[in-house]
Amino acid sequence: MNEDQSSTWIYLVRHGATDNNLANPPRLQGWRTDPALSDEGRRQARKTGLFLADSGLDVVFSSPLERARQTAEAIAWPHGLEVNLFEPLTEVDVGDWEGHSWVEVEAKWPEEYRAFVEDPGVNPYAGGESFQMVQDRVFPAMTQLAEENVGRRLAVVAHNVVNRSFLSSLLGSPLKNYRLVPQSNCGVNLLRYKSGKWKLITTNGMFHLK
Repeated sequence: MNEDQSSTWIYLVRHGATDNNLANPPRLQGWRTDPALSDEGRRQARKTGLFLADSGLDVVFSSPLERARQTAEAIAWPHGLEVNLFEPLTEVDVGDWEGHSWVEVEAKWPEEYRAFVEDPGVNPYAGGESFQMVQDRVFPAMTQLAEENVGRRLAVVAHNVVNRSFLSSLLGSPLKNYRLVPQSNCGVNLLRYKSGKWKLITTNGMFHLK
């Protein structure tokens, strides 16, 4: 049990790798396709579960997408916990670019690509969401989880754009600078929520994956 009954501690994790993540070049995946973890992704999830085995988790939440759920199950298992699916954690809708590489996107949608690269907070994936739209749904959802679980330790498994958008809001960083907030597969972020305020303790920890 968490001794600090006035805080919510959250381990925010990006899911393990899929074949799309490991492709060279990688292929975009939002919520329109739902691939499972690759062999490497399953290894990363197991390593993350072992890393968090002594963290005293009380609750595990996950995006409903398969890659996140599989990762969350590996984290929940050492604690004997069930995984709670939470719809607002679903990955960004990448629209028409689903399944394409960035090379293909630039070639087929040059104007939309240039606008997105300039500022994805304002300019969405073609036919999909912008980073601002993701931030607008994820920030209140994460705050809801924190407020409903004061005094507990949570693992929350989500996605690249979901995590980057949320962490950018905590850092006060413009969404056009999202690349400055890296989120590796199964990278771990530690957050504290207390008295209505967020504090980012650790970003994208990866030592457990070696």
